[in-house]
Amino acid sequence: MATRVLMTGNDAIGEAAIRAGCDAYYGYPITPQNEITAFMALHMPENNRVFIQAESEISAINMVFGTAAAGKRAMTSSSSPGISLKQEGISFLAGAELPAVIVNVQRGGPGLGNIAPSQSDYFQATKGGGHGDYHQIVLAPDSVQEMHDLTILAFKLAGKYRTPVMILTDGRLGQMMEPLILYKGTPPPMQRKAWAVNGAINRKPNFIRSLYLVEGELETLNIKLQKKYAGIRQKEIRCEKRLTQDCEVLLVAYGTSARIAKGAIASVRAAGIRAGLLRPITLWPFPYDAIARIAKHVKGVLVVEMSSGQMLEDVKLAVNGHVPVFFEGRMGGGVPLESSIVKKIKSISRRKIMTGH
Repeated sequence: MATRVLMTGNDAIGEAAIRAGCDAYYGYPITPQNEITAFMALHMPENNRVFIQAESEISAINMVFGTAAAGKRAMTSSSSPGISLKQEGISFLAGAELPAVIVNVQRGGPGLGNIAPSQSDYFQATKGGGHGDYHQIVLAPDSVQEMHDLTILAFKLAGKYRTPVMILTDGRLGQMMEPLILYKGTPPPMQRKAWAVNGAINRKPNFIRSLYLVEGELETLNIKLQKKYAGIRQKEIRCEKRLTQDCEVLLVAYGTSARIAKGAIASVRAAGIRAGLLRPITLWPFPYDAIARIAKHVKGVLVVEMSSGQMLEDVKLAVNGHVPVFFEGRMGGGVPLESSIVKKIKSISRRKIMTGH
């Protein structure tokens, strides 16, 4: 029988990481993700795994680099300003093609901001917050169950593609408590990786690096990375579609905003307005095509975000001018109100569908 428990989102991430076979966790305290660090401090040693509270966020991400280079599963977590400090290390991980899981439990910004939930790190996560032509896979849960499930998936994808994977969530999801079903599978056994620096016995030494000084070598690496990213775009896009087959107004939202959007959709549906939701689960790669297909048949698209409109830009790219794109958002830790979303949906539904687009 499946094990059903009551957990916070942050604890669900920690539990999933252990069940996914995380060998080492390196963290540094910052609200609102501290429960992950506390959970791992308690449970990693009792599972004979490595836990280290590093002296800084920069140290933590570089410890992840070292562990990943040795062929082991590594993870770190932080909240917005702490993730900013990890960006150089994330770029190094991408450049060295190393698997790693990074959790960002977002809080309000810019600067130190506050500890309220936010979604204002979307650009940083999806557009490459560090330097260079790289991407990381970005997964966006909207429930405690998905905090757990997408952590399992993050380790699988990181290992499959030898790339950093970020779980982009927020303080509300991290702190809220919900029932969930725990993952019952066992992590795949750690196999000796031909590329890892795990002891040069009967073979030539391996070198893990992101520094290429010979002319043309770095371009060759970048071409290889872009081919890998193209494969990820082709195979790993994930999204949830809710009531989109007949909708006249399409909402696009992720995470906490998507939960609120679902309530707004239920409310306007009861009043006879056909609204639907597309919820990106992968923020990178982004479900451009899925949004574009639905947008061709609606009166308008409404993006709901806890930011100034960062995902809004990707939605506009997907829609490509076929219909108007509207926005409902809050900043600095503010959370959109269901009543405000309902009001905006009703306004869009009164529009006439323009022809010739």
